[in-house]
Amino acid sequence: MKHHDRGLKHFSLSVIWLWLIVFALLPFCLVTLASFASHDDTHLLKLPLTLANYWQLNNAIYVKIFKQSFYIAGTCTLICLLLGYPFAYAIARMKHRFKGLLILFIIIPFWTSSLIRTYSMITMLKPKGIISSALMWSGIISKPLPLLFTDTAVMIGLVYNLLPFMVLPLLTNIERLDNRLIDAARDLGANRITTFRKIILPLTMPGILSGCILVFLPAMTIFYIPDLLGGSKSILLGNLIQNQFLIAQNWPLGSAISVVFTLLLAILLLIYWRSTRDKENRDLL
Repeated sequence: MKHHDRGLKHFSLSVIWLWLIVFALLPFCLVTLASFASHDDTHLLKLPLTLANYWQLNNAIYVKIFKQSFYIAGTCTLICLLLGYPFAYAIARMKHRFKGLLILFIIIPFWTSSLIRTYSMITMLKPKGIISSALMWSGIISKPLPLLFTDTAVMIGLVYNLLPFMVLPLLTNIERLDNRLIDAARDLGANRITTFRKIILPLTMPGILSGCILVFLPAMTIFYIPDLLGGSKSILLGNLIQNQFLIAQNWPLGSAISVVFTLLLAILLLIYWRSTRDKENRDLL
């Protein structure tokens, strides 16, 4: 029986490693190799190998797109954190009867394609949409709001689609809090703000970091939300990569941008791993 379990374990691990090598490591190696290739109007990829694709990223247009992507993704992450943290904390402290229902409400949007949900946002944000019509009917505004095809619409769409990715890690982390530490802090005279700043916030930092990573990275690369809600006015990193591969047919430059973004992802994951490892070391001490 033990031999059977050991064989099943080795088989499962082999399948997982094979999957990662074939569908993750190999494509990344091919994209990295393509990022050093040359490009002209007749060939997608050709020799000789060059660093010109990476030097092109110093272009003012690409630098502006990178800055705009960081700004919008960072703002989206901050908004999701400010909305998601108190929401996750409230759910974690609720009775089980209501907790399951609220968690279901968080998960329900995943049952529908995010593309369909983004199209539904158009009906709400367009000049004659639900939001403008409701505000005009209530007398708050006298003319429709120009929300659609703006950075504000892109931000609303990103927060709407990515908020669950912030709430779920926070909820898991907050549920693991040791209430005895909070009670001890209050017994020692700490008020609510001090308890939150000294006890709750440091203990939930791994959930905050994981939620920020899960929101920040997709916010930079989801290309259909800026396309649908921002029109041609909002071009983020995902749109830039898509345009280089599908429109400009400049695969080397698109690959170079993808490699830079992947390195950014690796740096963020390294920061998260270091923070969780340091927390585990402090807990052992």
